[in-house]
Amino acid sequence: MRALNGHSVQVSHGLAQSLSQLDARQADFRKRTIDFIDGLHHHLVLDGGELVVAHAGLREDMQNRDSGAVRSFALFGDTTGETDEYGLPVRQNWAADYRGRAMVVYGHTPTTEPAWENRAINIDTGCVFGGRLTALRYPERQLVSVPSPKVYYEPVRPLEAAEVTVSSPSESRPAAEQQGVNAAASDSSARPVGSQGARPIDDVLDIEDVQGKRIIQTHLQGRITIREEQAAAALEVMSRFALDPRWLIYLPPTMSPCATSHVPGLLEHPAEAFAYFRKAGVDRVVCEQKHMGSRAVVVICRDAAVAERRFRVPENTLGVVYTRTGRRFFGESATEAELLGRVSQAISRIGLWEELETNWLCLDCELMPWSAKAQQLLRGQYAAVGAAAAASLSAAVDVLDLAVRRGIEAGTLRNRYSDRLKSVQKYVEAYRAYCWSVESVADLRLAPFHVLAGEGATYVDRLHTWHMEMSARLGAAGEEVLIATPYVIVDLADEASERNATQWWTDLTARGGEGMVVKPLDFVVRGDKGLLQPAVKCRGPEYLRIIYGPEYDAGESLSKLRRRALGTKRALAVREFALGIEALQRFVQREPLYSVHECVFGVLALESEPVDPRL
Repeated sequence: MRALNGHSVQVSHGLAQSLSQLDARQADFRKRTIDFIDGLHHHLVLDGGELVVAHAGLREDMQNRDSGAVRSFALFGDTTGETDEYGLPVRQNWAADYRGRAMVVYGHTPTTEPAWENRAINIDTGCVFGGRLTALRYPERQLVSVPSPKVYYEPVRPLEAAEVTVSSPSESRPAAEQQGVNAAASDSSARPVGSQGARPIDDVLDIEDVQGKRIIQTHLQGRITIREEQAAAALEVMSRFALDPRWLIYLPPTMSPCATSHVPGLLEHPAEAFAYFRKAGVDRVVCEQKHMGSRAVVVICRDAAVAERRFRVPENTLGVVYTRTGRRFFGESATEAELLGRVSQAISRIGLWEELETNWLCLDCELMPWSAKAQQLLRGQYAAVGAAAAASLSAAVDVLDLAVRRGIEAGTLRNRYSDRLKSVQKYVEAYRAYCWSVESVADLRLAPFHVLAGEGATYVDRLHTWHMEMSARLGAAGEEVLIATPYVIVDLADEASERNATQWWTDLTARGGEGMVVKPLDFVVRGDKGLLQPAVKCRGPEYLRIIYGPEYDAGESLSKLRRRALGTKRALAVREFALGIEALQRFVQREPLYSVHECVFGVLALESEPVDPRL
């Protein structure tokens, strides 16, 4: 345009040929060419603001605006005013700090391979220099490239190569389908391309993305606010204890108990769990056995190459096992590697990789025994309380027995202390039921209860019965370490169905089981007042003895506990659930790491909310 308008320009990159062709045409054609180019938009905002297309890219604050600065940025990028050793403009890597909602597709700076950096992608693959012509399929986020038939112009500066790794269904497509065309789903974790000063944005998280008050937009719950003090607490935990954030694609939510029961001697009972969902309009629920172990998230890949390609982790591994606070479950990598190997074999044995068309899975599980993770808690709290209480109460009962034998009226006091001693003995028996010696991986038990996500899909649209069937299949795959999660289905309009489920819970807890988790048949359910609880736990009386203390069910203690408030806990559970699912969906949709981590960080931040930890 500048040349057509008579300005002095540097004739390069084939411009001489274009100007020569225009000079050969009549003045009217040149005027129409000028009018045509002058009438073009410097950037396009499409799909309701979800997609922005600009020649050299565009910052978020410039999108859908018009000014000389916006036009210059869209056409030429973020230039410094300097030139490099080749005499070409030096451009800032604006995409490295891009945090906009819209996907930005741009070019201008040629590179050998296109790659995502945050939500921006440079698709200029140097066709004029003999490279390729690349297009992006939207909204599929698939790249399609065709080779240039020749070198139209020799580049002044060699094309910059991007470190691109692609994980895509197209890898398994027949070669005949890709004749001359390279179609691959984009990888949001690929490194920056075609920009000076580019940095591996997905290898380093910016502290500014998590500091201070945060407002996170979720599909399930709308805007969720993270207060500054909550963010500070989470930052402390994450920075000191969390595993590599590239693995942290999900954290599970807290879980609320059912409403307080008024059945004599009980704090929790299935009737209240059933009533909660029935009142919300849910017809059927799934009751799952609540294993007494530790929550474990398992991210498992088909092989180490998938882990490196999809998660961009440098170590040779199949995946990771981590706690609900984002810490590695095992201190020894060999233990983790062996467990992951067994899980991978089970998945392969039942053909789940092929069935779900994925090379990786995220599983929500319970890992047992409880003592495998809670040794310090057991020794420092439960065992200490049990030992001290048993010793002191035994001595007190012995003294009171002696007093009664001497004719002193201490029978009532002796009986009271004898009852207290029995409560302590039940307390010790209760926590010991969940502990056993672990000498090797063979002594562990892993109970999956959610198959949460795989390549290209989250499975939160599946019924909970589907997840239970996956659990049963994995438990039957021949790997002893994997066990199924027992469950029953309850029709909330059928009293007999409820009675059967209640009896199932009664028998389960009488055998020393922790209790059960009641979930709606659908994974995600909304009621008149918004998102329902994803699950409600109903714990047995002896397990609650561990939680509330040896004498929690004695008279006044139980009366006080029945006045417990659940509102804050339930609000917290719903927000954490929404954030966890949002994190998975963003990862599956190949959002940048900071976007996924924002949600995971949010779950951990909400965990600092002052709520009674016994709930």
